[in-house]
Amino acid sequence: MGWTCQHDYKGECKLVKKFCVPGMKGCTLKSSEYIFSTGSYEDDKEAVERKSQEIDFATLAKSN
Repeated sequence: MGWTCQHDYKGECKLVKKFCVPGMKGCTLKSSEYIFSTGSYEDDKEAVERKSQEIDFATLAKSN
């Protein structure tokens, strides 16, 4: 699987002005539906559970 980011310029993130690491703090990809692995199964499992418990207020408002 490949990806591309509009802020990537030759390996550097123009948004946070650091070397590009997908999923780092400030990364626009991190706020997407994808979860980046921390390397720890338990931490990743907790992150997935937290994300599934978040409320999508925009969808909730549209449904009413």
